[in-house]
Amino acid sequence: MHLPNYVCDRWFECEGEGIALLDPVSGEALVRVGSDGVDCAQALAHARLTGGESLRAASHADRASMLAAIADVLAQNRADYFDISRRNAGATEADAGFDVDGAIFTLKSYARLGKALGQTRGLVEGAVVPLSKEGNFVGRHFLVPQKGVAIFINAFNFPAWGLWEKAAPALLAGMPVLVKPATPTAWLAQRMVADVIAAGILPPGALSIVCGAARDLLTHVREGDVVSFTGSADTARRIRSHPGIVEHAVRVNVEADSVNAAVLGPDALPDSVEFELAVKEIVREMTIKSGQKCTAIRRVFAPMAQARALADAVATRLARVVVGDPAVDGVRMGPLVSRAQQQAAIAGIAELRSECELAFGGGEGFAPVGADAAVSAFVQPTLLFCSDGERAETVHRVEVFGPAATVIPYADERALARMMRRGEGSLVASVYSSDGVFTDRLVSAVGDLHGRLMLVDATVGNAHTGHGNVMPGCLHGGPGRAGGGEELGGLRALGLYLRRHVVQGSPERIASLAAGCADAALMWA
Repeated sequence: MHLPNYVCDRWFECEGEGIALLDPVSGEALVRVGSDGVDCAQALAHARLTGGESLRAASHADRASMLAAIADVLAQNRADYFDISRRNAGATEADAGFDVDGAIFTLKSYARLGKALGQTRGLVEGAVVPLSKEGNFVGRHFLVPQKGVAIFINAFNFPAWGLWEKAAPALLAGMPVLVKPATPTAWLAQRMVADVIAAGILPPGALSIVCGAARDLLTHVREGDVVSFTGSADTARRIRSHPGIVEHAVRVNVEADSVNAAVLGPDALPDSVEFELAVKEIVREMTIKSGQKCTAIRRVFAPMAQARALADAVATRLARVVVGDPAVDGVRMGPLVSRAQQQAAIAGIAELRSECELAFGGGEGFAPVGADAAVSAFVQPTLLFCSDGERAETVHRVEVFGPAATVIPYADERALARMMRRGEGSLVASVYSSDGVFTDRLVSAVGDLHGRLMLVDATVGNAHTGHGNVMPGCLHGGPGRAGGGEELGGLRALGLYLRRHVVQGSPERIASLAAGCADAALMWA
């Protein structure tokens, strides 16, 4: 079966054979995708004109209602999405829920936020600026939707959430969406788009999908478009330097790879609540979605006195994790999404082992439950120990996009901060400590290089939302190596799709323009 593309309000099957999407457990070909024959220039032009005009004509509250209706449609088809996730991505029930339910929750969150903006179509920012002594000439800043297309080039690990966490604020802001999902797991995104289109929720031209290669998509971008990319730093550099992007000064938002950290505080002894919380979260981050999360823990920093005990405790828990076919009862971790990702992860672990010792895993004698290791894409959870993180290089540079993490001892706070900063920018770090002085100093020392910092102590306990769990009301993104982008953060996310300008004129003219706008201060509330 070929999965068709949806552009210009029509379904198009690709020309030629396309690319087979595979079951990472059995290696079976499931469906085929391809973009050959799709006119990307026409697709973007149609979205800008037809979709953009219709969305901008609707109020924020109307667009919010569209998001709520999309969430309802996705919820109705949830069981089908879980099945696709298992077959195409090797997802366990928990993995599928993380992706699919996360998408539905994000859409519902933005539907609620959008309702607060009411029957408005733009935003006004700040106070009136006097520009004449007589008061008859003033200025005011406005935020309006860009008259382009929000183009999403997404990663393979979150085909559901990765689509809708971007689309929700874009549609709410009034921009049409064209998504190019990562090919290996495009089936879920394509099915979701098909269900939304069939439900007739969005106006014509508001939502398009191109599966397979991006081909000449970026050649046809123009001023007013927005490109949002999630994936490798190498691909991000190519997108940012693309002639079409450069020529038209197109906005680009990037979420790239990073070596995120977890930190055990010096007060968190093996019998402490914080120690247990750290162990639990490290294991969860290594195994949920088989470690295939941009936010997953890659480096674990622990005081020298506790580092070995922490590694032993994590290894003990990892030994109880059943890895295999998600269709088998009792399996807690599935495969990576493809053999290519499996080989990349194995190569990365080998590189880390050049300066680290093995604390658990490594693949020797590993046999996944209910699967043939010769054709499947499994990687055993692997914990490494780097005794000299100050001198090490690869542990701060190499991200294994799979179930692997490295414990690194630190001598003192300064050494810890130095090593954390060698990640050169991360999406998230979590700290497990009840020592307020220690956590305050650490946040001050490394906060500028992290998009999010999660501080966990006994008073928080299990109420925290998770090191790797991105909440729609909080910022997602990170500086430096992590891409320098920002997503979500509540209504802040609308800023990517809006253009700020100042209008100068008489107080009456400015007041007339502002009458149909919401206060942009709501974006920061």
